[in-house]
Amino acid sequence: MIYLDNNATTPLHPKVKEKIIDFLDNYGNPSSQHELGRKVRQMVEEARKNVADFLNCDPEEIIFTAGGSEANNTVIKGATSCCAFCSVSNTHIITSAIEHPSVMNTLKCLEQQNVEVTYLPVDKYGLVNPKDVRDAIRKETVLITIMYANNEIGTIQPIEEITKIANENNIPIHTDAVQAIGKIPVDLKKINIDYLSLSGHKIYGPKGIGVLFRRKGTKSLCPLISGGHQENSMRAGTENTIGIVGIGEAIKQLNLEMNSEVKKIKYLRDKLESGLKKNISNISVNGQTEKRLPGVLNVSFNDIEGESILLRLDMHGIAVSTGSACSSGSLEPSYVITALGVPAEQAHSSIRFSLGRENTEEDIDKTIIAVEETVDFLRKISAI
Repeated sequence: MIYLDNNATTPLHPKVKEKIIDFLDNYGNPSSQHELGRKVRQMVEEARKNVADFLNCDPEEIIFTAGGSEANNTVIKGATSCCAFCSVSNTHIITSAIEHPSVMNTLKCLEQQNVEVTYLPVDKYGLVNPKDVRDAIRKETVLITIMYANNEIGTIQPIEEITKIANENNIPIHTDAVQAIGKIPVDLKKINIDYLSLSGHKIYGPKGIGVLFRRKGTKSLCPLISGGHQENSMRAGTENTIGIVGIGEAIKQLNLEMNSEVKKIKYLRDKLESGLKKNISNISVNGQTEKRLPGVLNVSFNDIEGESILLRLDMHGIAVSTGSACSSGSLEPSYVITALGVPAEQAHSSIRFSLGRENTEEDIDKTIIAVEETVDFLRKISAI
């Protein structure tokens, strides 16, 4: 299998797999005071320090969650109410029209509880205009949440500029950085973000583990999960110690390999893009071609359905996506692609290729040939 769906999930890094296997016999509860518990607590805190060092923040600002979606929910719901089920009013949030479903659907839920939401448009490249952020601010605005980089088209948002606007207006700012971490530099000492979300399984770590960064001194949030005092009283429940150790090792490996891996992945992505453009007519790249993640290529193959391309490539042993894995059950065209001004029919023909550390030049050569054959075959059928 040639795996080109790394934005959906990544395989475990070999070092992460080793770390998890070595850890499996450490069953102590990290909240216990005896030796077994203390040993596991030490491992949890070592992982926390790995994450903090990578993001350039303090370990106490790192909260382990079950994933990026939980981290996003914690910030958005916690910023608007004393609990997830409270009725709130006179509250306003600013976001973009192309956020991940874990942000979009959470906000749609809150709109049913009288929270007002401004969904900022994006340009044809998927970029938010910082001026639109400034113009949308009201006295009732309690949160700005703009993703760092988009999961479908790879566009990198002007987060530094947007953060400055939020800071100037004393409004908390959150960014979903799930797709950015490990692909572009993120330095929390340089960018005064209040909250940031990331996920383990997007960075060659295990599923079921994520991180919420909460800057010291920010507004107190109501926990999404209440109970014990784990994770500085921000995330109750016995910690997912296997996941925490795994994400800690994944971050450690990013520190060692990120620069060289990103360079290789970008080269392969560019080779794929140029090969598809050279060999296949009537295609278009969706989103930004400059300020985008190094491994992402989203292409519309006009006149055929993306789902048909995906299924035929799967028969060739090539795994790709038609958009976000979290929206794969929908028959509607991608709301991210249509937000760029792309017609629905063209949006339906889009395929996302997302490359990772395990891809090779041979993978790309085979993929170009397979995509050319697939598109030619499907276009001939559709013309009959």
